[in-house]
Amino acid sequence: MILPTLGVGGSGTLAAEVAAAAAAGLGAACIHRAFVGVWRDDARALAGYAETLSRTDARPGSFKSKTELDELTRGIENAVGSLRKRVEQLVTQRRELEVEARLAEAERRHAEAILNSINDAVVVTDAFNEVALANDAAARVLSFDLRHSLRKPVDRVMHDATLIKLIKDTREGGDPTLRRHVEHRLGGNGQAATFDVTLACVMDDKRQDAAPERVGVVTILRDITREKEISEMKSDFVANVSHELRTPLSSIKAYMEMLVDGEAQDEETRLEFYNIIQGEANRLSRLIDNILNISRIESGVVKVQREQVSLSALVKDVLDVMQPQARAKQIELVEAPCPAVFQVFADKDMICQALLNLVGNAVKYTLPGGKVTVAMDVDGSARMVSVSISDTGVGIPPADVPHLFEKFYRVADHKKLAKGTGLGLNLVKHIIEMVHGGKVSVTSEIGRGSTFSFTLPIAESEA
Repeated sequence: MILPTLGVGGSGTLAAEVAAAAAAGLGAACIHRAFVGVWRDDARALAGYAETLSRTDARPGSFKSKTELDELTRGIENAVGSLRKRVEQLVTQRRELEVEARLAEAERRHAEAILNSINDAVVVTDAFNEVALANDAAARVLSFDLRHSLRKPVDRVMHDATLIKLIKDTREGGDPTLRRHVEHRLGGNGQAATFDVTLACVMDDKRQDAAPERVGVVTILRDITREKEISEMKSDFVANVSHELRTPLSSIKAYMEMLVDGEAQDEETRLEFYNIIQGEANRLSRLIDNILNISRIESGVVKVQREQVSLSALVKDVLDVMQPQARAKQIELVEAPCPAVFQVFADKDMICQALLNLVGNAVKYTLPGGKVTVAMDVDGSARMVSVSISDTGVGIPPADVPHLFEKFYRVADHKKLAKGTGLGLNLVKHIIEMVHGGKVSVTSEIGRGSTFSFTLPIAESEA
């Protein structure tokens, strides 16, 4: 039997849809009943004529008159003609049923195609809580075999007790015109997902003299796992920004109050306070700049000025800028020689910012007397150039490495070594990967140092 196509809240009646969809399966039975009904009277008439003929020898002389013979002949002809006419009507009806069956099958296939084109999981159950229709997404999410699950009880197809109870409760109780929305979590063992479950009754309102009857439930499961994660990330971002902004502002406010109250009696103390205020103001400015840059990149509104950029020249400029800071900590800055010079098609200021962040981090977390090395290498077959910044610093614990490029993330053991906002490496990742299509990576060993690397496509001649 062909499965009915169920609709929710529409003007069409389920009974009509079921009748059309089941035409192919019930066609033979309908034709049989029609034959029995329309032939009964004519068959009785022919039987009567046959009995009359059986009582005679069928010779003209056997009848009392010619009129009696003519009446018998006309009766037989009328009965045969009536049967022939009704046979023709039944043949026509049979053809109409075949057309209706083909249309019902086409509608069923069309409904299945629509359901399978939907990313959300959809399950339709009937009045007996059996699965009448489902799509591939539902089979994947709920872990059942779609081909062998139709017309089976929902509690034998699904394994989630909460979802089964929701479907049954929707069909059996409450206002049938209302849709239910429930947030439900499926799965486990690290693969759990959160779904927005929508349930609505399928109503049969064909009979105008009676109240609509519930004949099924449509269940839609929309995966909102990513939306929940984004919402949590936004909340964490706001909390982290508030904390990071409050810290330098608190320092600035505290030292300003001491200056106003006259606690700095001598010029040396005032100069110290001024330097602290200036340092915290610069830190606040860097934090705001980093937040704005990351926001622009993520929203796609950042203006990228691409041009032919020589990485060797850019590395030299960055090392010159960082030289005073390295010299103050007695750290040696080294540029490893590169056998060839290649250019990249990139935004010069952005790549310079990324290099400054990486070299600056290497200097900050390297103890006095250490060394920071910047090296370049080229993969000619892949048409990629890589830049690596290696240091002999304190190193990064393995548990912290996967989180280094997250917003506001800082290694707990490093907070005492140097101040930071936790946005520098996240900005580097955005610049290299999101804007320039490159790749950022890191390797580290506690007590022996770290190496941050990034790759960029080599600029083609036509660029």
